Amino acid sequence: MADNKTLEDKVVESLQKIRPHLQGDGGDVEFVSEKDGVVRVKLTGACGGCPMATMTLKNVVEQMIKSDVPEVKSVEAA
Repeated sequence: MADNKTLEDKVVESLQKIRPHLQGDGGDVEFVSEKDGVVRVKLTGACGGCPMATMTLKNVVEQMIKSDVPEVKSVEAA
């Protein structure tokens, strides 16, 4: 049986794995959009204003999503 999930569905599922780690530090992540393999997310709560937010986005969120969803080319802040 074919997997009928959209790229957005797959990314949102991947974000569900990341979310508890961010929530443990008082933050969260929201899916905003996807176009041509580029995913835009918004870090919220404590993560939104954290000086380490860019590093968290690239080293944690992007790596997890790309691992789970190889079609994703990059993840950017919205």
